[in-house]
Amino acid sequence: MPDYSTIGSGPKPRHRIPSGACDSHVHVYGPAYPVAPTSPLPPPTGATAAVLKNLHRRLGVERALIVQPSAYGFDNAATLDGIRSYGPGARGIVVVPTGVADADLEALNGVGVRGIRFHMMPGGLLTWDELPRMATQAAALDWTINLQLDGRTLPDHIDRLRALPCKLVIDHVGKFLEPVGTDHPGFRLLLDLLDGGRCWVKLSAPYETSRTGPPSYDDVAVLGRALAAHAPQRMLWASNFPHPGAQANRPEDAGLMDAVLDWFDGDATRQLALVDNPAELYGF
Repeated sequence: MPDYSTIGSGPKPRHRIPSGACDSHVHVYGPAYPVAPTSPLPPPTGATAAVLKNLHRRLGVERALIVQPSAYGFDNAATLDGIRSYGPGARGIVVVPTGVADADLEALNGVGVRGIRFHMMPGGLLTWDELPRMATQAAALDWTINLQLDGRTLPDHIDRLRALPCKLVIDHVGKFLEPVGTDHPGFRLLLDLLDGGRCWVKLSAPYETSRTGPPSYDDVAVLGRALAAHAPQRMLWASNFPHPGAQANRPEDAGLMDAVLDWFDGDATRQLALVDNPAELYGF
C-alpha cells in the first residue's frame, strides 16, 4: 500500500490559490469497503478522506468533488462516507444502476451528491445506451453527467451528447489516449460542445495520456492551453488524487497543480477554474 504519511508536508504550489478553491476530481478509498469484481486495478486503500484533507491543506484547497471510483462498482459507501468525513466543502459523483428510483437520487442529493459518473473505460459499468434515461433523471435534480471517454471517439457519440438534457462534465482534458493536435476531429468537437454552454472540461491528470511526461506534459499542455483560452468559464481544475493507475510513479501534487494552472493566462481565469465554475456546477 502506498505511504501517505507525509502527504501533508512538502512543497506548496507557486501559484496563488484563491479562497474557496475546489479540487473537482478526487477519489477516496478504505480497507473496509469491498472491491468490486469488475475493478480493473487493486485500490489504494490508504487514500482516505483524512489523507485527502491533509493534501488539500498543503495545496491551499478548501473544497472537493469526490468521484465514485471504479474499484467499488455500484457500492457508493466509500464516496458517501468520504463526503461526510471531508465536511461541508465536499460534494460527490456516484455510479448508480439504470432503473434507480428518483426518490433514491433525491436522498443522495440531500447528502451532497451532484451527478452520475459514466466511465467508458475498463471497469466502467454504465453503457452509452443507458445514458439518455439517466441524463433525464440527472436533469431533474440539476445534476451533471460526469463522463470519461477516449476523446478520439467523440465523433461516434457527439449527437447523443449534444442531445443531453443536463449538464455534461468531461474528464482529464478529454483524455485523448494518444497525443493529438488541436486540429483533431475529436478535439474540435470538444470545443464545439463547450460552445453549446452546457459542457465543462476538467483540466487534470495529464500524466495519464502524455508521451512527453513531467514536469510540463507538453503534448497534453497544447490541448489544455487551447481549452483554457477558448472557454475559461467552462474549465475546472482537478488533482485526480490519489492518481489511481499511477501508484508506482505518483506525480508530486504541488508540481502537478502548478503545471496545469500554467495553462491559464492569469489569476482571473484560474479563479474561474478553481472557485467560480465548480461553485456554479456543484452548489458550494
